Amino acid sequence: MELHHEFTVPVPVEDAWPVLLDIERVAPCMPGATVEEYDGKTVSGAVKVKVGPISVTYRGTAVFEEQDEAEHRLVLIAAGKETRGQGTARATITGTLTARDGGTAVSVHTDLLVTGRPAQFGRGVMAEVGDKLIGRFADCLAEQLRESHESDEPTDSGRSEETADPAVAAPRESGAIDLVRVAGAAVVKRLGVVAVAVGVMGVAYARLRRRRGRVR
Repeated sequence: MELHHEFTVPVPVEDAWPVLLDIERVAPCMPGATVEEYDGKTVSGAVKVKVGPISVTYRGTAVFEEQDEAEHRLVLIAAGKETRGQGTARATITGTLTARDGGTAVSVHTDLLVTGRPAQFGRGVMAEVGDKLIGRFADCLAEQLRESHESDEPTDSGRSEETADPAVAAPRESGAIDLVRVAGAAVVKRLGVVAVAVGVMGVAYARLRRRRGRVR
């Protein structure tokens, strides 16, 4: 399935570009993601996904196929496999940064293929989950960029201002992505449709039985 998302961050492209390439810094902004190793091109790590009471961990790698600083365009190819199952996930992610009103517009195009238990939700729910996850990522990234931009501004003494709260600067541990909780209304709506369909089938079956009883 193909997904497209766009968000803005409140700093110039020249400041946003190096931060987006700093995988170890931005990874905590994406729920469920953990970076284990990064050599500047290849990322090794894991993504934890929770589907109701079921937890799934994908372990794999992501490789930067393209990092075009002049065009502010990057291409990341990620692939992973369930640690306890046969499910797989593969994604080609293309990101483009464009200057907009003093800030930066980030366009993300994802070509995603998922097999296994999370795939049962279908494209509609996965797209809504993607929207919400990208929204959380964008908010976290914007906050990081804003803090970094402010800390780089000289204070009255001519030195960079330190971050007041050390908890903000500390890396955050990312928990599993709960697809049911994130999807929210989308999943409930889908389950509601299934319930209605089952109910209609039940009524139809009951009527059919009554008619057969009368004929006899």
